Amino acid sequence: MPNALLDAIFFDVDDTLFSTSQFAEKAREASVDAMIKVGLEIERDVLLQELHEVVAEFTSNYDHHFDQLLRRIPKRYFKGVNPAIIIAAGVVAYHDTKMRELAPYPDAVELLRALAGVPDLVRGIITSGLMIKQAEKLVRLGVYDLMTPTAIFISDQIGINKPNPKLYRRACSDLNLKPARCIYVGDRPRSDVDPPNALGMITVQMKRGGRHEKEEGKTKPVHEVRDFGELRAILERTYSLPLGGGPAPPPPEEGDVTDARQKASV
Repeated sequence: MPNALLDAIFFDVDDTLFSTSQFAEKAREASVDAMIKVGLEIERDVLLQELHEVVAEFTSNYDHHFDQLLRRIPKRYFKGVNPAIIIAAGVVAYHDTKMRELAPYPDAVELLRALAGVPDLVRGIITSGLMIKQAEKLVRLGVYDLMTPTAIFISDQIGINKPNPKLYRRACSDLNLKPARCIYVGDRPRSDVDPPNALGMITVQMKRGGRHEKEEGKTKPVHEVRDFGELRAILERTYSLPLGGGPAPPPPEEGDVTDARQKASV
């Protein structure tokens, strides 16, 4: 075992390892501009609002946002233009933005590299979304090589979605881990805090200004952090992980960890 207190640390992806909210808005704006450029004659703000509505109605994991967007637009706005070209322009602009803008938080990479140096510590992902889409994010973000390969759990692939606690139970079960010896880091209280709390996992809410920061869950996280620097300090101080290159600090008294976990039920 890596230390006396932890066997694994799992992470959410969106708005945890990178800013999904900021990236998505840039990509959608680029797509709208590209669709107008090839002949969609409609005001930019109107088209962008329609796209936001499509995403809200069909969810961000839907595969055909631009198809649905064009169905909502009266045909007179793209008379004489092949609709396939308009859709393709939006798709290309979105993916070009993805190539250019998709990047992890630098402090997330720093922490993952430090965690990769802890012997036998499982470093995993538990994420909600489409299988290939979420897997692509891990590859594009450049964090896959810092993860334990067998510890990647994507809801679409598993057949269980957040906020069902069974998704978290499946991750622990497949890896033969006790939930109480696992940390989960995510940004959404209802999806990333309440379900793992129900299993007795150690929960960490990342409060970095994402779209779900003001959401309230039924339970409280064991820890709240604003960035991965704060998380690193907690891992070193409270859970004795040797992340600074020197000797690990002495383990805390048993009551310190127990008291922290009990806060999750408040």
